Amino acid sequence: MSTPDAAATTPAPSRARATPEPTVGAPRRWGSLGPVGLVLAGGISVQFGGALAVSLMPRAGALGVVALRLLVAAVVLLLVCRPRLRGHSRTDWGTVIVFGITMAAMNGLFYQSVARIPLGPAVTLEVLGPLALSVLTSRRAINVVWAGLALAGVFLLGGGGFGSLDPIGVAFALGAGAMWAAYIIFSARTGRRFPQADGLALAMAVGAVLFLPLGIVESGTKLIDPVTLALGAAVAILSSVLPYTLELLALRRLPAATFAILMSLEPAVAAAAGFLVLDQALSTTQAAAIALVVAASMGAVRTQVGRGKAGRGKVGRGKVKRAQG
Repeated sequence: MSTPDAAATTPAPSRARATPEPTVGAPRRWGSLGPVGLVLAGGISVQFGGALAVSLMPRAGALGVVALRLLVAAVVLLLVCRPRLRGHSRTDWGTVIVFGITMAAMNGLFYQSVARIPLGPAVTLEVLGPLALSVLTSRRAINVVWAGLALAGVFLLGGGGFGSLDPIGVAFALGAGAMWAAYIIFSARTGRRFPQADGLALAMAVGAVLFLPLGIVESGTKLIDPVTLALGAAVAILSSVLPYTLELLALRRLPAATFAILMSLEPAVAAAAGFLVLDQALSTTQAAAIALVVAASMGAVRTQVGRGKAGRGKVGRGKVKRAQG
């Protein structure tokens, strides 16, 4: 998107979240956390928002939760960004529509995954999408090491065959990772065509429009239950609005490379959120698997950073965060 971030091919989680301008009068006290603290707070907010979403699924279903999350986030972003609708080319609109479709698919697949497997393993499998994109586009021999570490982590996570995890949940998580990689590409393209976070707000609206019928079909009148609406709004705030604001504040003072490395910690944060909120304990093997994937992600980020320094000015900068959580 339009604010500075790490290279578009760098892995980083939760789902390439593009960062809109914060609301007017955003609390200055957030700045006292320091840029690293802001990024970590944003990551924690996203993953605990994801844990809250899982707890909401018995009330509204996975599709219903996604619909609520996208709808509330779209309304907030449209009110904050007030994107201009006129003056855009057909290509501009095509790009933002594909971006919105990608965002909706990414969220839908991820939430279907966490409805079936624990949050930590789901985020770990999902981050393989951006990691694969980074490894494939870097073309450096060292990335074979990072790919090997990631594959070792996946092997451990599956216990040699994913016998301990629902295979459908695993497939959904991998699909979400593929959409996350596509999200990174289209978020960068959208950011080049729309000012500020206008493209993100419009794409979020596209995703909400696409998903709302699916949520209604699955959950019906459950979506207008006051408690469900309140929890859905909380998921949107925790997973989108709050982290977007915190990350924007952080990126004004934090190098994009450091930001991306911090984002690589999200599988571990997700595992902690799953344990604390959902009582999803991990085995020693699963914890080791998550650690390997985190190490692979951080290594790939550092490789991209080194490549950027070697050829400064030749590598574009784009978004790497996702709009999910």
